[in-house]
Amino acid sequence: MVLRRKLLLLTLLLTCTVLLPGCRKKQFAHVLSQNDPDMVGSHNAGAETWKPLIDESVSRLLGKSSQTILQTSHTSVRSDGSLARSVCFVGVENKSGETIGDFKEQIYEHISTLVSQDPQYQMISRRYVEAAMAELRCSPDSLILPQKQRDFQMVLEKSSQPIDYLLFARVTSGTTTSNGDYQRDYLLTLELLNIHTGESVTESAMLRKGYHKRRWGRLVHYGDNDDD
Repeated sequence: MVLRRKLLLLTLLLTCTVLLPGCRKKQFAHVLSQNDPDMVGSHNAGAETWKPLIDESVSRLLGKSSQTILQTSHTSVRSDGSLARSVCFVGVENKSGETIGDFKEQIYEHISTLVSQDPQYQMISRRYVEAAMAELRCSPDSLILPQKQRDFQMVLEKSSQPIDYLLFARVTSGTTTSNGDYQRDYLLTLELLNIHTGESVTESAMLRKGYHKRRWGRLVHYGDNDDD
């Protein structure tokens, strides 16, 4: 009996030794072209979610703020002599039901780049912003407080970086579940706060996404809709 067990164990070990090299995980990759669609995340939001949310929310914010009369001292002067509203982007806050990982940095950079492309605004370097917040040991939410806001302004002004606006970004979500499948509604909200008047402009964009355990989950919950 003992001999048979040893022979069986030896056979199993030999089998594993032979099969394991062929069972190793392999990974492949390819470079996407401009026309290739983004991959759709199976468990979390990805490029297919964040890119359109950013583009839409920034477009709405800039369009609304340009139509809204906000009295500003226009402390920034461009190299060509034109005046611009100086914007301090204080960060992206994630209040959604999932972690957004490295997309948090991309969301920040993408928003900052799009806003800076508008001629009426000039973005303050993120390095100045983070250094000032670290010096004051403050969070984005605390910058609403008058004293914290004044201290923040003073620190930036010492570096010749006066500000007109604070820009806040917040990610939230709402989840609806049904028999193991679920729908998550992603909302990206941007708030542009005028520090001189206290007035703010807020705009947001929403994207809905369904997650399914089975391939026919989309048909069950949403019908035969192949528009997207």
